[in-house]
Amino acid sequence: MRLTLHIWRQKNAREKGRMVTYELDGVSEDMSFLEMLDMLNEKLMRNGEEPVAFDHDCREGICGACSLAVNGIPHGHEPLTTICQLHMRKFRDGDAIYIEPWRARAFPVIKDLVTDRSALDRIIAAGGYISVHTGGVPDANAILIGKEEAERAMDFAACIGCGACVAACKNSSAMLFVAAKIAQFAYLPQGQPERKRRALAMVAKMDEEGFGACSNLYECEAVCPKGISVSAIALMNRDFIRAKLTEVPQKTTAGGG
Repeated sequence: MRLTLHIWRQKNAREKGRMVTYELDGVSEDMSFLEMLDMLNEKLMRNGEEPVAFDHDCREGICGACSLAVNGIPHGHEPLTTICQLHMRKFRDGDAIYIEPWRARAFPVIKDLVTDRSALDRIIAAGGYISVHTGGVPDANAILIGKEEAERAMDFAACIGCGACVAACKNSSAMLFVAAKIAQFAYLPQGQPERKRRALAMVAKMDEEGFGACSNLYECEAVCPKGISVSAIALMNRDFIRAKLTEVPQKTTAGGG
């Protein structure tokens, strides 16, 4: 298979990037998309050229590290598929493929196709965890949880934090990511003690990091490789409003006395 690759090249965060065209021949249809990029990089290095930088780790659709837009679509055109799971048999001989990094103000480009997605980590650090005492492992396992609630929690916990939802949104909103991280605890008894604080803290951090607002176009759900439902956003909005209405302001003493 012979391909024409139009790839975004950017030396660092300070310099402007541009699309560079490469011709690649001998691509096997059994290769994954990242293996195809490996093949390109081997060719570039043999020619004494700088290889294309891109994020990857497990290459099994689990870690959320890989982050490429292929022909304008985060993770490519195959639904419920990460870029590392996208195979070249989904393309045709002679295809021209455009490969770009995530495009979002909160995801600045570091180099080529690599972006800084640490903003998502900081949102998690703001409240995406359970810190209250829930007992030992046997005690936690003894808590009865309904089958429906457990399955819903697991559905939202499937989010791998890749950021495709942000890249697909015209406003670069992180609502689906944040909502999934809130919803995965909202259906569990262990998540109830901090439920209000979690919603307030994570939404506030999301806004602070510069993510945009949700326009309810469902592009985030369409490109999510794990099929996270936008129903999580409705749950997050309800939790946030309830927390705002019932939040008790901390008392302060004038003059610090």
